[in-house]
Amino acid sequence: MTLPETMRAIEISKPGGPEVLTPVEVPVPAPGPGQILIEVHWAGVNRPDALQRAGAYAPPPSASPLPGLEASGRVAALGPDVSGWTVGDEACALLPGGGYAEYVVTPAAHALPIPKGMNLREAACLPETCYTVWSNVFIRGGLKAGEVFLVHGGSSGIGTTAIQIAAALGARVFTTAGSAEKCATCKDLGAERAINYREEDFVEIVKAEGGADVILDMVGGDYIARNLRALAEDGRLVQIAFLQGPKAEINFAPMMMKRQTITGSTLRPQSDLAKARIAAELRAHVWPLIEGGRLAPVMDSEFPLDQAAEAHRRIESSGHIGKIVLKVR
Repeated sequence: MTLPETMRAIEISKPGGPEVLTPVEVPVPAPGPGQILIEVHWAGVNRPDALQRAGAYAPPPSASPLPGLEASGRVAALGPDVSGWTVGDEACALLPGGGYAEYVVTPAAHALPIPKGMNLREAACLPETCYTVWSNVFIRGGLKAGEVFLVHGGSSGIGTTAIQIAAALGARVFTTAGSAEKCATCKDLGAERAINYREEDFVEIVKAEGGADVILDMVGGDYIARNLRALAEDGRLVQIAFLQGPKAEINFAPMMMKRQTITGSTLRPQSDLAKARIAAELRAHVWPLIEGGRLAPVMDSEFPLDQAAEAHRRIESSGHIGKIVLKVR
């Protein structure tokens, strides 16, 4: 494959609002040892991208400063010591950064084949959400079939993915969302109960079911104490973001009496090896669900690459249901 010297990309000109996302022409990156170069066709848009744009989520020192944590396309070049991939293969990948561009490099072990029957547009929506849900709900949270699972923000990219995987693997799924339309979508995806948090108290509803065994939360703030009240004995609260802030006042005595666990993680700073292990588990446990028709990304909207600012306005409005993507080529 003949590669150009430069490519179109979107850079963050300075920390700020969506308007700081600027189209630029930059050199095409070269894959290093263990890396592949992907010719990007579609790039996923995620809330961490907006945090990076605002100056609140710096990329690791070795990562591209360009935003974008997931993409799909074709393998354009292989770095030294890469096996399992050939030029021309279709792939989707978790990225350390740089997805808002025509080409991006990523560790080969963080890329996954496109599931059978899925197109590149849908596949661009898989890596960030699947890695996040699997590592937090199933590895850290230890969710098992038959347990009660509560996920907040059920209509988000993370939420729609978590509902489908948990339901497919036999959990009883409860979720919160902010409108009747969003709640209906969550129930269609497999939630046993979708709670409109503007009208109902999720704590009382979940406690009436014996409490949640695992809660996945990205809200934070006063939800932290409420989540602990909603947890069952030996329940696990898994925190992945703080849309309402990272600080809360908590009475730890009930947590001790009920033997509850609070955990959480961020994905981007984890080691390449840790991410490779998650990728291997996804290929073994989640990719068969996709190919069997039991899991598919919920698509909200798409924007051309040079309209990345509009995509950020859409995700920050919280009006979206499911995933937002950028069409790169």
